[in-house]
This record gives sequence, structure tokens and C-alpha cells, in this order.
Amino acid sequence: MNTVSDNEMSRFLRARREALSPAEVGLPAGDRRRTPGLRRSEVALLADISVEYLTRLEQGRDRNPSPQVLGALADALRLDHDDRLFLRFAAKAATGDAFMRCPGAQPVVTEVRPTIRTLLDRLEPTPALVLNRLGDVIAHTEAYELLAGPVVETGNIIRYVFTDPRARESYPDWERAADDVIAALRHACSPADPELGELVDDLTIRGGAAFTRRYLAGTPPVSVRNGVERQVHPRVGELRLAYETLTLDDVRILTYFPADAATETALTRLFSRDLRAVTA
Repeated sequence: MNTVSDNEMSRFLRARREALSPAEVGLPAGDRRRTPGLRRSEVALLADISVEYLTRLEQGRDRNPSPQVLGALADALRLDHDDRLFLRFAAKAATGDAFMRCPGAQPVVTEVRPTIRTLLDRLEPTPALVLNRLGDVIAHTEAYELLAGPVVETGNIIRYVFTDPRARESYPDWERAADDVIAALRHACSPADPELGELVDDLTIRGGAAFTRRYLAGTPPVSVRNGVERQVHPRVGELRLAYETLTLDDVRILTYFPADAATETALTRLFSRDLRAVTA
């Protein structure tokens, strides 16, 4: 992993501002500019912060912006996935530590019990995965990896939905998928959960407004436990999948079944021996 110095955040913010043209953010070019890129006042307006505060950040006089401010700046500066990740590391280096945590909850489950592992084995070839309260994928069937390999690769279903570009291709109804994973997170975790802060800080910056407006919504979370969703697989195309959720202690098991004959045929092709060999 690349290291960042303790004043990299200020240099990075200024460099990204100067590299962004007014046209890229929908602003008129206006009169001749004395400096390249956007003015501080324009970025401050887009991020809904004061010019004075942005100046302090760029000059390194304020090294502790909140995740919300960093997320708003990432949106304003049109940062991509890698730049958002770098900004997060740079902000941590500037403070010398992670963001503040609250004391309190039980440790997050990272491994499944042998009986749950046996249950998954018996479910093959049904796509199924086990998630802890933070949305980490801690176990899955082989069929699920064939169905949704990028989710397994990312390791966390919420990070996948909000930070992996493949998610918007995988979920034709991406807005609904985003709503559902946030509802499940808010339902499973207390706001004071000490394990939650790291994930929220990360997604506030890397996921930007798409994440924060959902996570900070004032409406009570309604976790959807079953239904039908559409997914697009690169090998077999669009699928209509019925899903069911089973909650056990601090984990939940999510299983998928074909919702129509076309999807059943497609899944049969996907799980065939020939395609397994190609995918392996």
C-alpha cells in the first residue's frame, strides 16, 4: 500500500481543484481565470462549506475534517473510486489516527459456526451467503460465488454496492439495491456500535452523497427480508431472483432462487460443469 505524508491531504485537495474545469461540474467558464481549474469559492459552493474552511484545509491549517465534509468534497471534485480511497488515507495520516469511535457492542462475527458451514454445504447448488452485521461476507456457497463473484471479491456487500463500478451493471435496479443494503445495516447496528464507525467513515468518503443521504435519512430503517430482485450476470444475462433472509444470532443467511423459468434455465447453465471449469 502506498504511504501518504501528513500534509498530503491539503496538497491533494488543491491539486484536484486545479485539475477540474468549470465545464466538468456544469459551471460557466466566465471571465479569464488567474489560476487553473476551479476557484475555491466554486468548490466550496458545490460542497456546501465555507471558502474560509476550504482554504484552511488546502493550506494544512485544519487537518481534521469530518467524514461528511470529505464526502462532500469528493463529490464536488468528481473523485473516482481510487481517489476517494486515497483521500481517506490522506485524511487519516493528517490526523495521525482513525476517526473517533464509541465504546459498546459485541465483536463482529468473522467466522461461521461449523453447523452453519454444514448448512451451506447442504444448500449447494443454491446461491447463499452469510453476512455479519456490517455486511461482511463471511461464508458463501460455491454457487453464490459463480453468481456474484465481485461481491465475494470485495468482501462486503455494502462496499460493493457503493464503491464498485460493477455494482451498477450487476443491479439494474441499483437505487433499490442501495436502499436495501443501507436499511439492513441501520437495522442491524446501533449508531453507537464501535465497529460501525470505520465502515461509515469509509463509505461517507468513498461512496459520497449516494451513501450519506441514505445512511443519514431520518426515516426508520425497514429491512426487506424477502422479495424478488434483478441481477445481470456477464455470462448468462439478466436474472430474476427470489431471495429469503434467515437471521441467526449476529449473522444473516441470504439465499437466492430462480423466480421464473428463464432464470432457472440460466442458472442451470451457469452452474454446469463446463462453466465451472471456465470460471475457476
